[in-house]
Amino acid sequence: MRAARLKEHGKPLEIEPVDLPSPGEDEVLVELRFGGVNPVDRYGAEGRVAPDGPLPRTLGGEASGVLDGQPVVVNGEGLGTARDGVWAEAAVVPWDAVTEVPDGVELREAAAMGVVGVTAWNVVHHMGQVRSEDRVLVLGASGGVGSAIVSLVKAAGAEVWGQTGSEEKADIVRDQGADHVIVGGPDEIKEIEPTLVLDPLGGGFLAPVVEALATRGRIVVYGTSAGPDVQFNLHQLYRKRASLLGYGGMQLTREERRAAMEQALAAAARGELRIRIDSVLPLEDVNEAFQRLVDRNVRGKLLLALA
Repeated sequence: MRAARLKEHGKPLEIEPVDLPSPGEDEVLVELRFGGVNPVDRYGAEGRVAPDGPLPRTLGGEASGVLDGQPVVVNGEGLGTARDGVWAEAAVVPWDAVTEVPDGVELREAAAMGVVGVTAWNVVHHMGQVRSEDRVLVLGASGGVGSAIVSLVKAAGAEVWGQTGSEEKADIVRDQGADHVIVGGPDEIKEIEPTLVLDPLGGGFLAPVVEALATRGRIVVYGTSAGPDVQFNLHQLYRKRASLLGYGGMQLTREERRAAMEQALAAAARGELRIRIDSVLPLEDVNEAFQRLVDRNVRGKLLLALA
């Protein structure tokens, strides 16, 4: 069985054959089809996440596949960090890492549900509690999670502004259902007066977001790809009675993760959550996938073909 193996932090992954162990108690063998590629996987390869994880090990924290003829999603439970992950043709995984895929959801989409689907659902509905009367600003709206969030917010009946950094990606945001597209950086968002902002960027975006936010507005931060260090006017935040909330997917309990996964899959089956797939790369191109994340040369979700 071929797998993408991390031999040494900071070094390219190697594709090599590995022997699978027999499933233990509360474990199952899943035949895998597609694996999702996420920034956290690259951080793991660099040793910035799970630096004490076993080496060598198979990376990959989410995938779709087949278990006894049933389409399934596999994610969580330390896959790719505390134990071998799922960037392989098959994997022995904990039973608690497996969720059945409902009718109407393809395995390609399902492979992105562990991060994109769960994050989008929780950010929009659990943290943001989006309402039909909201004016929602989605930053980073052309990315894998951002584009999925746009579709969920639109399905909830709210008015959606999607921000992206280049005109080339504007059509992606429109196709996902945004009512308005903002092309540009922090200076372009000051006139919107959103009631809800969903922010994976941080950095220089937070100050103009706080300034633009409507009274009693909410900000949900779920990433810092523009930088973790921020400076903003605290007077504006508290005088508007605004809420600044943080979402970290790695802090979910097993029950929270499974509930969000089931809800995200159900939303995808109803057509409310749309996963935009950028590319499906062969397993041998896993290091190219990492480089595309570094270069921000991604319009949606990157997947690996595992079989």
